[in-house]
Amino acid sequence: MTTATLIILDHSIALSSVVAWFAAGVTMSLRRARAALTLLAVALLVTLTRVASVAVLAGRGWWFVQEKVLLGLPMLVLAALAATVIAGPRLRGRAQGVRRAESIDTAAVVALFTAGYAALAGFVVTFLVGYPLALGTALITIALVLAGALLTARVLAAPSATTVEEPATDQGRSEVPRRRFLGVAGGVIMVGTAGTGASLSVGSAMTMIDDGGGPDPAPRAPVSVTDLRGPDTPGPGGSRREHVLVARKATVRVESGRDFDAWTYNGTVPGPAITATEGDLIEVKLINHDIDDGVTLHWHGYDVPCGEDGAEGVTQEAVAPGGEFVYRFRAEQVGTYWYHTHHASYVGVARGLYGVLVVKPRDEHDSRQLDLTLAVHTFDGTATIAGGAEHIAPAGTTVRLRLVNTDSSPHRFALAGASFRVVAVDGRDLHGPGEISRTRLRLPASGRHDLAFVMPSTSVALLLDDQAATVWLRPQAGASDGAAATPDTTGWPELDLLTYGTRASVALRADTADRRFTLVLDRGLAMVDGSPTYAQTVNGSGHPSIPDQLVTEGDVVRFSVVNRSLETHPWHLHGHPVLILSRNGKPSSGSPLWVDTFEVRPGEVWEVAFRASNPGIWMNHCHNLPHVDQGMMLCLRYDGVTTPFGGMHGTHAVGSSHRMGG
Repeated sequence: MTTATLIILDHSIALSSVVAWFAAGVTMSLRRARAALTLLAVALLVTLTRVASVAVLAGRGWWFVQEKVLLGLPMLVLAALAATVIAGPRLRGRAQGVRRAESIDTAAVVALFTAGYAALAGFVVTFLVGYPLALGTALITIALVLAGALLTARVLAAPSATTVEEPATDQGRSEVPRRRFLGVAGGVIMVGTAGTGASLSVGSAMTMIDDGGGPDPAPRAPVSVTDLRGPDTPGPGGSRREHVLVARKATVRVESGRDFDAWTYNGTVPGPAITATEGDLIEVKLINHDIDDGVTLHWHGYDVPCGEDGAEGVTQEAVAPGGEFVYRFRAEQVGTYWYHTHHASYVGVARGLYGVLVVKPRDEHDSRQLDLTLAVHTFDGTATIAGGAEHIAPAGTTVRLRLVNTDSSPHRFALAGASFRVVAVDGRDLHGPGEISRTRLRLPASGRHDLAFVMPSTSVALLLDDQAATVWLRPQAGASDGAAATPDTTGWPELDLLTYGTRASVALRADTADRRFTLVLDRGLAMVDGSPTYAQTVNGSGHPSIPDQLVTEGDVVRFSVVNRSLETHPWHLHGHPVLILSRNGKPSSGSPLWVDTFEVRPGEVWEVAFRASNPGIWMNHCHNLPHVDQGMMLCLRYDGVTTPFGGMHGTHAVGSSHRMGG
């Protein structure tokens, strides 16, 4: 059973316990003793099952059960024991009686409802607070459960109740403890709230740095990201490739044939393809014609110098209407990449501000090759493949399909009619990729796969999401070879890249990590841009309250990325490829897998590593772009590098900020 399945099962059991305890309390308040006794037994059984489910889930990692083990389960178990001791004997005695009870047993009903409040509180804390659990949150939760118990007791003891078991003479004596009880509960709430508020104010008042357990930063002269720019000459044998991209609004006709009010580069979606040969100098002038909120260019997966990265607020200001910015970098990475705006990208990319970047090796000389770049994008709910619906490739032609997912959600591809190899992932070649067929490929948000095959004498179809869109390759124009119908690929298995290809030695696998970071991805209440919201969180916080990660040039850095949520998070670090080490504790056994985006599905734990070799301040975020807007991003910061653009946490030097051990 997967961790995601266990999480869902545990949520279901938790919700069942809430229902069972409240049902027992309501039934007893209606003086139906036998039914209430049965429901009490059911509630106890469900509670025991919850203990078992949490114990099993704990085996998958402390991150998944922390708030359950420290607060939710202890609170529920204590309340359940109290309810059993108080209500159990009374229910059994009344159930054995002949007549229906004439009065409400207030203490028993309150005990059952309190168990229900405890079950509900533990369930809500998981969804609203998540990881990590703070003392203030625990105190507030306990106080609210106690307040609920008190309120229930007062309602049942009100004059409008059917009967009141305590004599009227006891009212005066019972009122004082209730007031004291209310005062204690209110005091606990105030303490918890004050502690939580102080924590938020401290976090917003100072920059926090997570050093990953590495050494303290050494004194050094600060370097601004504005000084970390690309060269202005090509490499040996290279040429200068100059482009002008004008960001403007336009109505475009997409592959589906529909007109779309888009934001474009040069009036097209995708924007113009930027191609180069290894060693060329790429120079792109970005001009903003009429995109009101501003625009940038981020070279996704391309390890440009930091000042060319296009991360608004970190490496540059957004280019306003009428403004321009020149990007310049050397094409030293061969492969398939793409570019997009990094300002309000959850809107800009969806509206069309993206294009492809392809760099080919200088020694490539294959005249019998068909090389297609096929970018997937969703417009108004319809997924399309830019690059044409049909292509001609004579039999024997070497075909390379460069698949690019520009959306914020994954897509599945299937190649029908030919066996093929996945020769590159995220622009990096795989080692010893084997030939496969009748296998689907899952591309995470922003991911790229390069497929290679030899064209057969019959037609080949590339399917997106099981016929959402199809690209045909024909051996000749007008070919009629019995392959006109789109094949059914729904039952094909998914390729696991962690086991695909041939293993090869990589020193980074065995290198001792200088710094280790853990990112726990979740949902919960957090401050995002100074406002409380139900955020996409990292370690319980939303940007800009998530601590920067501090590294020093030359460090070997390891990340553990844990997904506690029920949503998929494609994780992307700017400026560095990462080596996949393991998923859910199982080491990668295929080709060394270097990626710029890896998809962390619900309940998964990924271990990745990289060497800090590209100084700067780099965004580290989920590439489901709406998740970024909802708080799921932070910065990886090299010691001594500063920014004049705010940089999420300001322009200070790292050595002077508050530091948090990782």
